Amino acid sequence: MANSPPESSRRRVDELTAEIRRHNALYYQNDLPEIGDAEYDALLRELQGLEADHPELLAADSPSRSVGAPLEGTGFATAAHRTPMLSLDNAMDADELRAFDQRIAKLLGRSEAFEYVAEPKLDGSGVELIYREGKFSQGLTRGDGRMGEDVTVNLSRVPSIPKQLRGAGARPPGFASIRGEVVLPLAAFQALNSQRRERELEPFANPRNAAAGALRQIHDIDLPRLRSLEFCAYALAEGKPEAHASQWQSLETLGQWGFLVSPESRVCQGLEEVFLFYRELLERRSELDVEIDGTVVKVNDLALQQALGTLSRAPRWAIAYKFPPEQATTRVEAIHVQVGRTGALTPVAKLEPVRVGGVQVSNATLHNQDEINRKDIRVGDTVVVQRAGDVIPQIVRILLAARAEAKAPLEPYALPVDCPVCGGKTIRLDGESVTRCPNLDCPAQLKTNLRHLAGRGALDIDGLGEKIVEQLVESGLVERLSDLFTLEAETLEALERMGAKSARNLVASLEKARDTTLPRFLIALGIPHVGATIAEVLATEFGGLEPLIAANAPEIEEIEGVGPAIAESVARFFADPSNVAEVERLRELGLRWRDPDPAPRQAGPGGALVGQSLVLTGTLSAPRSAFKARIEAAGGKVVGSLSKKTDFLVAGDNPGGKLQKALNLGVKVLDEGALEALL
Repeated sequence: MANSPPESSRRRVDELTAEIRRHNALYYQNDLPEIGDAEYDALLRELQGLEADHPELLAADSPSRSVGAPLEGTGFATAAHRTPMLSLDNAMDADELRAFDQRIAKLLGRSEAFEYVAEPKLDGSGVELIYREGKFSQGLTRGDGRMGEDVTVNLSRVPSIPKQLRGAGARPPGFASIRGEVVLPLAAFQALNSQRRERELEPFANPRNAAAGALRQIHDIDLPRLRSLEFCAYALAEGKPEAHASQWQSLETLGQWGFLVSPESRVCQGLEEVFLFYRELLERRSELDVEIDGTVVKVNDLALQQALGTLSRAPRWAIAYKFPPEQATTRVEAIHVQVGRTGALTPVAKLEPVRVGGVQVSNATLHNQDEINRKDIRVGDTVVVQRAGDVIPQIVRILLAARAEAKAPLEPYALPVDCPVCGGKTIRLDGESVTRCPNLDCPAQLKTNLRHLAGRGALDIDGLGEKIVEQLVESGLVERLSDLFTLEAETLEALERMGAKSARNLVASLEKARDTTLPRFLIALGIPHVGATIAEVLATEFGGLEPLIAANAPEIEEIEGVGPAIAESVARFFADPSNVAEVERLRELGLRWRDPDPAPRQAGPGGALVGQSLVLTGTLSAPRSAFKARIEAAGGKVVGSLSKKTDFLVAGDNPGGKLQKALNLGVKVLDEGALEALL
């Protein structure tokens, strides 16, 4: 009778299974991986090793036998893949690739060298494209390998996906299934992240996450991101011409039909040519337009592929020969804070210099306080850093064992309560990840605030371009916003490239800008979240600046269309004495407007929900706009975010995190039937 596996092995298999499933969900469903590929592969290999040693511990649904993650609760319709979209086994070094070569030789009973196709292993999101009569018909994510999410609408916006197959060369069949990878080119990734930082949004962690997340958008579609994606085809699962006998012919046909195919791909005669391809690709890795993390090696002969077959999660005839991870270990020497042009405080870890992926680095971005807390990064910690498609590397994780050996306790880090540039008190609004300096005159953001004030949507000051603003601030002529309206032509003439006529024109523009409107004035102040629409609403509702300055956040939030984040932002701005002083000085220097007539404060219409605020979440039986109209007709108000003041959360199918938040806040939860009863 065979010995039963040790209890320690059972426990470890359970731990690994739970951990791998968690990481699968983070990677495939949430696009927020916590660990790199190398760490994930190590977990999976450990599980596979234990299952090989103790076959009775191998469960039918083990992560070692499955692909991707379950599709429940994603919000997308699903559809079956015609043939499974499998994963690939990995070779982490040359010996493991040789073992793969020997294994297939043994299975096929042959000794001569194989012809392989070597392709870059793209670090993106795998998809299947279906073409019927040559026209793009459907697009699916990999999903769990058997079923995928239907993301046809989003894929149709990717420019490199042909809407119609070209007929050059092999004529497109009536039905074709094309497999490939959706990637975000590095230049587009960096441009998108630059734009996100300017808008004070969290930058994407890496190109793969940004690409996968773009495909899985249901609401608030990010069209610029979708249009920045590229699809690279690597397999023709169905629809091959009868004459096809090799993987290489499939790649050629895909190119003829109009698909992008990795130009680096190559036919290799035997394993030594594969090794040469791998080394060349590794050397060129940093020069490529997209992120890659290894070489995919495929038996070229399709008949041999058919003979070798597949395992539960991967084909026997292909393997991914992975690159070494672009990671290194170093120490956090300090955490410095940078104040951005919009007042956002960004912590940056100063590292002991270390080489990562051939580049010496000494800084790592930490993004915000939440990121520091989540990873528990402290000054003095030993950390693993990696490059992830961006110039500044990231801290992947800390090494707790090294912290335990530290001579003195390492203290948790918190962003400063005082701005490191101007000394003003920093703030963080509810629902925001950004800590910021709200001081209008903070030198770190004065130039941006001046350009914003002069913009067309604000005071519309002609002649106050970027170069003039730079000179005004750097010369000390303008140290706060209101100083702008003290400038005289004689003073301005002393600036570089500012002649007498230009100086007079700018002074005339400043004089003209003194006559404005209250909404434009509110926009000019640069209050976070206050754009043209909100400024107009605030001006109309309060009828003047003084009532708005005196209002608190709950009073502001009562206004239709003003959520809690906006209300808190406006109230905090006017609660700062320095901001109010700057407003008063601007008015003393001649800025003026005619107060609009305040909107009448009326009670809502009669009905069962008079004075009640509701939040809608999850999938309902009709569009949310239909429920919103009925709720408002009953006197209620539909708001976008939950707070203690919310009266009801209406939860449909797959309600997400709002349901738990409502329970935590004590907000009453209604299903659709309960809402109907109220209505």
